[in-house]
Amino acid sequence: MNSFKMATKVYSGKQAISCLKDFHCKRALIISDPFMVTSGMVDNVTEILNEASVPYEIFSEIVPDPTIEVVTKGVACTAQFQPDLMIALGGGSALDTAKVVRQIYQQVEIDNAVQLVCIPTTSGTGSEVTSFAVISDPSVNGKYALVDEDMIPNVAILDPIFTLTVPSNITADTGIDVLTHTLEAYVSTDATDFTDACAEKAMRIIWQNLAHIVENGEDEVAREKVHNASCLAGMAFSEASLGICHSLAHALGGRFHIPHGRANAILLPHVISFNAGLETSCDTKALIKYAEAANLLGLQAMTPRTTVNLLIAGIQKMTHKMSIPKFVTGLGIDEAEFKAAIPTMVEAALKDKCTLTNPRPVKAADLAEIYARMCRGVY
Repeated sequence: MNSFKMATKVYSGKQAISCLKDFHCKRALIISDPFMVTSGMVDNVTEILNEASVPYEIFSEIVPDPTIEVVTKGVACTAQFQPDLMIALGGGSALDTAKVVRQIYQQVEIDNAVQLVCIPTTSGTGSEVTSFAVISDPSVNGKYALVDEDMIPNVAILDPIFTLTVPSNITADTGIDVLTHTLEAYVSTDATDFTDACAEKAMRIIWQNLAHIVENGEDEVAREKVHNASCLAGMAFSEASLGICHSLAHALGGRFHIPHGRANAILLPHVISFNAGLETSCDTKALIKYAEAANLLGLQAMTPRTTVNLLIAGIQKMTHKMSIPKFVTGLGIDEAEFKAAIPTMVEAALKDKCTLTNPRPVKAADLAEIYARMCRGVY
C-alpha cells in the first residue's frame, strides 16, 4: 500500500509574503543566515511583525552546511525566547536548521507547540515541504540526512521577490539540485503515480527555465516558475525519497565542503549511467523510467538506451553552459587527496538513508567506481 500526503500549506506568487499578516501568534523567532540581516532582506518579515505588534527575536548564526553546534545554539535561543511561531528565512541551511531546532525543542517542551513557516530564498532544496534535513558534523567531516515526519513545516511561502538577487552561480547550483531531486524521486523504488506527477512537472520547468535564469536572473516570471519547481520536487522526494546521487554528494560535501548542488551536478551523469545499467545489455526498469523522463524533456531516440545517453549528454550540456566543472579537480580538490578519501566517503554513502531507495542495489565497489569516474570522466 502506498500513501501520499501534503502536510504543508503553500502560499506562492508575487507578494505571497503578505500572508504573514494573517498569522496569529504571541512571539516569533526568525531563523536566518547573517546575509538576510545585513542585506535587509529580513525586513520583509519584521515589518509585518511590527505592524501586528508581535514581539520577535532573530537567530542569525546559520552557516552553510549547518552544524550540530549551530543547532544546539538555536535550541538554546528557542528555549530562552519560547516562541509559538518560528519563521525560517534563507536557503536550505536556514530551513534545515529551523526544522531540526523546532523538533528538538518540542521534544523537550512537549506542551509548547511551535508553528513553523519556511520562506526559501533560493530555488533548490525544497526543504520548505519535506521531512528531510541535512546536518553536518565537522569533527568527522560528515553529513547526516535526517528524516522525520515531525520536521515537515506547517507553511511554505514561495515569494519570487526573495530570489531575484541570488547570484548566477548559486542559481545554477541550487537549480541543478532540483533537477537531481526530480530524477532521483522519479526512479526511486518508493515512487508512485502521485510523486511522479510532481517530479514530472518540476523537471520540465527546470529543463526549460534554469539556464535562462542563470543568465537573466531579473526575469521574475521565470524565477517564480523555478521557485515553484523546487517546491514540487520537494513534494516528490519527501514521499519517494532519493538515491545514491544524494548519498554520494552528502559524503563528498561533508569531506570537501563543496556546494551540494555542484556535487550533484558532477555526479548525476555517472549515477544515471550506473542506475540505468548502460554497461549491461538489459533494459532495466530504471533505464525505462529514465528514458520516459528524457521523453518528457523532448529527448527521444530509436531505443531507450540511446535516449538515456541523450539525457546524460543534455545534462552535461546544461551544466557546461552554466560553467559547472565536469570533474572534481575543477572544484579545487586535489585529485590524490580525493582518491585517498574515496573509501571513507563510500562507507558514509552506504549508510546514507537515500541509498535505501536507489533503483539499483549497490555495493561499496560500485560507489567507489562512480567516485573514481569523477576524476577520469568516463562511463
